[in-house]
Amino acid sequence: MSFSSDIKQELNKNSNLSNKEMVKNELIGYLIADNTHVIDNKEIRFSTESDYNINRFSKLLANLNINHKIDVSGKIFFITIKKKEIECISMLQIQEGQIYLKLGEKQKEENLRAIVRGAFMGAGSINNPEKEYHLEVDLGNENNLKTILQILQQLGMPAKTFQTSIYLKEGEAISRFLALIGANKAVMRFEDIRIQKEMRGKVNRLVNCETANLNKTINASIEQIGAIKKLQETGKFQKLEENLKEIATLRLENPNMSLVELGKKLKEPVGKSGVNYRLKKIMEIANGE
Repeated sequence: MSFSSDIKQELNKNSNLSNKEMVKNELIGYLIADNTHVIDNKEIRFSTESDYNINRFSKLLANLNINHKIDVSGKIFFITIKKKEIECISMLQIQEGQIYLKLGEKQKEENLRAIVRGAFMGAGSINNPEKEYHLEVDLGNENNLKTILQILQQLGMPAKTFQTSIYLKEGEAISRFLALIGANKAVMRFEDIRIQKEMRGKVNRLVNCETANLNKTINASIEQIGAIKKLQETGKFQKLEENLKEIATLRLENPNMSLVELGKKLKEPVGKSGVNYRLKKIMEIANGE
């Protein structure tokens, strides 16, 4: 199963159906999702490919004694409700074939969370976090988009919008969203994956850095050895000062050694900057500077 399916399976099993207010608010979330449509101004129809999703929606309706019908066509499940069945639900308005959410007075946080949970169940998805971080919820219209965005901001959740969808692309924000809608097992799994990805990223950056430093050392060594051999070929090597001869000989014998290691091998050890100065001096002499 996909990561989205796992989350919806978990949320389907949530046993919070005893709280009628939360049930109603979660149902509202479903009804404002993009997968819900008004048919001929008479019926409300919700469609999904997820059996966990259709099961949860049916549970909510049954809990509120709302009559509904379930149909299947290929891989698509449909729930159909008479329009009059939901016209009595406060905060919902049906106009011109659209269902609009209108928040009333100050709402309890648990009810706001329920609305968001229903919207995610209705038309939400999340990518496999092992590949990329992306969570998206497609709302039915711009009004519902703004309302859900307002709810998320009230709950301290950052979110961005595109057309009639809200989306999150940061790992920490997605983890907080999953916790907000009550998908606690999914949070733990998501965090495990996120930690592993961050560790792999750190290791890769460290390896890349070490590789870059090694390449830099090797390239510099090649240039230094070239300059030393040039001095040998032109007879200028023997005219070098003894401290330059010593470092030049060490470099020829140890082409892969770092400047720090070369400095430690000198009769009178010097630091990295001292070794670097001497090798630069050798290259300047070789280049006639």
